[in-house]
Formats: sequence, structure tokens, C-alpha cells
Amino acid sequence: MTFDEIVRTRRSVRRFKADVPPRELVDRVVEAGLLAPTGRKMQSSVIVRIDDPALKAEITAKNAEIMGAPPSPDRGPDPFYGAPVMLLVIADKSKPTAIYDGSLALGNMMLKAHELGLASCWIHRAKEEMESPLGRKILDRLGFSGEWEGIGHLALGYADGPRPAAYAVNPGRYRVI
Repeated sequence: MTFDEIVRTRRSVRRFKADVPPRELVDRVVEAGLLAPTGRKMQSSVIVRIDDPALKAEITAKNAEIMGAPPSPDRGPDPFYGAPVMLLVIADKSKPTAIYDGSLALGNMMLKAHELGLASCWIHRAKEEMESPLGRKILDRLGFSGEWEGIGHLALGYADGPRPAAYAVNPGRYRVI
């Protein structure tokens, strides 16, 4: 696929197969995130693959609580839509570009996942998660001190069903003055 094709056809997927992608593919997705531009080359974001089943369950439960929403037909009781791989992007709050750096990492990872035939979805409750006692527990397990911002999770795996269709771009989002 060309870059234009990747950008035009990538969509968030909200139904995943249980099949875990090979570690090599996941590592390539993570590498794309690590190669994302960062403000003043500070590399403030960190990508964490959550493999521990108990921690994944705890994160899933916390995210469902943060959502305050009952299960839905799209995701059932799982706010990660059954994705077999959970990546967490956090960034050092002391860096002025932390949120932007982490956001660019997530964007790069979604594009790379699509190029590799994987499906992904940005799960946007990491900020609240990292501000909770669970966030401190995650940081302690990583051996991190200081203040860290939860930027987002990336649900990653193989799509279970057709990918969503492209949507029309609002032409009012591009202006020239």
C-alpha cells in the first residue's frame, strides 16, 4: 500500500478476533510509535505493552468504570472490543509537548498497524486511568517516578468482520487566508 492508500483506508475497528498477532508485527507497530516526531527531540512518551492477564482485566474494568456506560452491541462488556493486544501510551508531564508526543506515537502506530494488515482503535480513557490508584500501580510496576499523563491505549489485533467504510471529509476543515 502507498502512504496515500494507508491514510485513506485506515479506520478504527471495534470488533477483534481473539487471534494474537505475531510478536514481530506488534513490535513493528510499537517501533512506528517510537519513531514518531517529538517536541525538541525529548521523546517524552513511553509505550507499554500490557501482557499480564490480571492487569489487563483490571485496566478493562477501570475503563468500563470511567466510561460509565453499560455493555453495548459493538463492544459487549469490553471497552477494548476484544482486542488481544493492549498498548498503553503515557508521557512525562514535565515535558511541555508530552500530550502531542504521545498523540503522534498513537497516530503512527495506527497507520503502521493498517499497513501490516492489523486493526486498531484508539481507546481514550488513559488520562483518567493514570490519575487513579491503578495508574500509580502501573507506574510502580514500571519503576517510574514523577508525573505521567495517560495519552491513550491502542487496541490491536485482527478485525473480526469488514473494516468500516471511509467517510466523507468535511471540506470546511481546510481554509486559506
